[in-house]
Order: sequence, then structure tokens, then C-alpha cells
Amino acid sequence: MESINRTQFLKDHANSIRAIVGSFSHGADAALIEALPKLEIISCFGVGVDKIDLGKCKENGIPVTNTPDVLTDDVADLTIGLILALLRRICECDRYVRSGNWKNGDYKLTTKFSGKTVGIIGLGRIGTAVAKRAEAFNCPISYYSRTEKRLSKYKYYPSVVELASNSHVLVVACPLTPETRHIVNRKVLNALGPKGVVINIGRGPHVDESELVSALLEGRIGGAGLDVFEDEPNVPEELFGLENVVLLPHVGSATVETRTGMADLVLANLEAHFQGKSLLTPVV
Repeated sequence: MESINRTQFLKDHANSIRAIVGSFSHGADAALIEALPKLEIISCFGVGVDKIDLGKCKENGIPVTNTPDVLTDDVADLTIGLILALLRRICECDRYVRSGNWKNGDYKLTTKFSGKTVGIIGLGRIGTAVAKRAEAFNCPISYYSRTEKRLSKYKYYPSVVELASNSHVLVVACPLTPETRHIVNRKVLNALGPKGVVINIGRGPHVDESELVSALLEGRIGGAGLDVFEDEPNVPEELFGLENVVLLPHVGSATVETRTGMADLVLANLEAHFQGKSLLTPVV
């Protein structure tokens, strides 16, 4: 919606809007919340709430809900798919066959996934689901989080640099907060090294994108599998010609089954609120 239309829409309907449905790309900042005096609830179509000013919502007594659990399997499945596509060069092999180059000889050797050490930044629902799937490939699992998970059987590292130093595959699966913005920076990428790869299925700003591009172009890391970017839908053009990069258009939860489940949960939270019942998945 063009800004002039959005401005006029809010001006015309500000006193009748009681709910907002947010997404990974559209949320509610302090200005929007202040512009809607009748706003009662924000129901997010997704698990991340980084586009919502949670502090303003708490201040104004506006509950926020999201859609956890229903998307966990799809995002974790896609993470493993990204790893396999990257290490086994599946996308590049597909292009090799389509271009007719197979007639000139077999595609070069790639890298196996089974047995590789997988380091996960954020051992929440999605991080744990990724770990379980990677275990099926006999991968040792380690992780970093704000605090050690005492009940976890996986190895804990107190810093992302240490985690990266001891990982072949580094998976970003934590929420986006001011503290986790650019949690994967130059130091982390250098620690990962020329044989390590980074997989980002969290949010684009988790990774310092300019540093990632430099590390890839200079061969300081082995590759990247990215479902998210800092300035979506804009993607650094330097990545387009690299065969050790797999790029996806933020489709972690994009299956018919999961998006339907997410929509149902958004509506269920709205119905619960307006019927005076307890919210199903409150964030604040």
C-alpha cells in the first residue's frame, strides 16, 4: 500500500480498527500503535515478533500473539534441505544437467553432510527440531544460547565465536532482538573458517550481510544457505554468481499445510480475544 493511501486509510478508519494482523515483513511500530486509539490486540502471522514494538504494546496494555509450533517442522525440514543442497551442490548439479554440460563430463565431487558437526545459535523450538533431524545424519550437535540448557544433551558453548570454531555447519535459529542483530559477524565468520558453512533460517539481520559477502568472495568461509536477508526482497548481487551459495525467498514456513495452520491460529487468537477467552499463544 502506498504511503499516501496508508496515511489516508488510517485517518479514515483509526477509530474503528481494533486488531492488527502482522507478519514477518509487516508489523506495528510505536507510531502506528499510537495512531490507533481503539487497538486491542496484535495477532502475528509467524513466530517472530521483531516487527512489533513490544514495549509500546506493554505500555498500552495491548496483547500480542504469534504462531509457534505449527511452523517448526517446516522450518526445520527446510534447514536440512538447505544444508544438503549447499554441501552436495544440488542446485548447481541441476543447472549442470539442464545446460547440457553433463555431456562434457561428470560434475565435480562435493561434500558429505553425515557426520559433520552442527552448531546451532538458539536452541528453542526450531533449533531443537533442527538438532533432532541432524542427529539422524550422525552429526554431533552443539549450541549457543543466552544461558545453558541444563537438560540438553548437546554441547554448550558460551560464545558464538567458540561455537563457530568448533562447527562445520553453523545454523542461525534464534529470535531477532537488539542483542542478536549481527550475531554472525566478521569474527564469527573467520572462526567458522574456509571449510565451514553458515545457514540462516532466522532473520536477515542476524548476519552482517556485507561481511558475509566479503567472506564468501574471499574464500574465508566455505558457503552459505540463506532463506532470509537484511533488506528483503533485495539480495546482494555479488551472491548470484557463486555456486557455493543457495538462496531462497524466505519460504521457511511456506507450505500449504503450515500456512493454513498459521492462519487458523491467527484467527483463533482473535476470536478468543473478542470472546473474552484466554489467548492461545500470547507473547505479551
